[in-house]
Amino acid sequence: MTIRQTRFTGVVPPVVTPLTAEGEIDTASLERLVGFLIEGGVDGLFALGSSGETAYLTESGRTRALEVVVKAAGGQVPVIAGCIETTTARVVERAAIARGLGADAVVATAPFYTRTHPAEIERHFRQIAAEAELPLLAYDIPVCVHSKLDTGMLLELAADGVLAGVKDSSGDDGAFRYLCLGAAELPGFSALTGHEVVVDAMLLGGADGVVPGLGNVDPHGYRRLMDAARADDWATARREQDRLAELFRIVTVARDTSGTAAGLGAFKTALMLRGVIASNAVSAPMAPLDADETAGVRRILDTAGLL
Repeated sequence: MTIRQTRFTGVVPPVVTPLTAEGEIDTASLERLVGFLIEGGVDGLFALGSSGETAYLTESGRTRALEVVVKAAGGQVPVIAGCIETTTARVVERAAIARGLGADAVVATAPFYTRTHPAEIERHFRQIAAEAELPLLAYDIPVCVHSKLDTGMLLELAADGVLAGVKDSSGDDGAFRYLCLGAAELPGFSALTGHEVVVDAMLLGGADGVVPGLGNVDPHGYRRLMDAARADDWATARREQDRLAELFRIVTVARDTSGTAAGLGAFKTALMLRGVIASNAVSAPMAPLDADETAGVRRILDTAGLL
């Protein structure tokens, strides 16, 4: 695996946001989680992404969560702040808050809720980059935003110095491969995959790193996978990826709920069972995993050797 000189690379989990039963930020659990992730060998932290429940948190809650992550990280690894908002001005406002709290970069999606033309998406990213005063990564997540970011546009923005990277959660592995090919000669650009169960394949195809929600639960496993890939030991990387793919089955345990709640609930339940956070509470209207579902997560964790 060729290691490019990019600032945002390696294992960068999207940090979950622990909550109390009352829905407040559980700062003590969040501090423990950051420490657990850093001890696990992560290369960075992505705060306030989808796994961080950013769409559910209040404005003050998002600010408080980011403040805790930045302080707990203490400069040991870079903190990338999600500024996930519907329109450009709102993203710029959140980026200013992130900059003031000491974040190292910001992440933004295309505009959403509003109907958006590709030309407007391009102007959106250019304006954010011009005003944020921090490196900007584009977040490609069409399942939530309902716009797939065009590979050619992303590469043009990267070449113009607008984008420092892309966090790809599109599920379009072909488009991501072409993004990696096009970015190969762009110094400092980071192509990051969010596809937890095929990270070995994405790294072999040119990805610079991974942003895995499951990395909250097992950062050490993703560290081992990344180290094996960097050493061109693809057999070891595949074995670790296969183990992580089995562990990822925790997201299938929840019943009668959304995919978002099933994933978040599973990650938080696993972290609770591992003693990292105090509760598996999630934001309303989602519901936490019940006793039977928690037992299902426990069985998978036990099989994976994490309990």
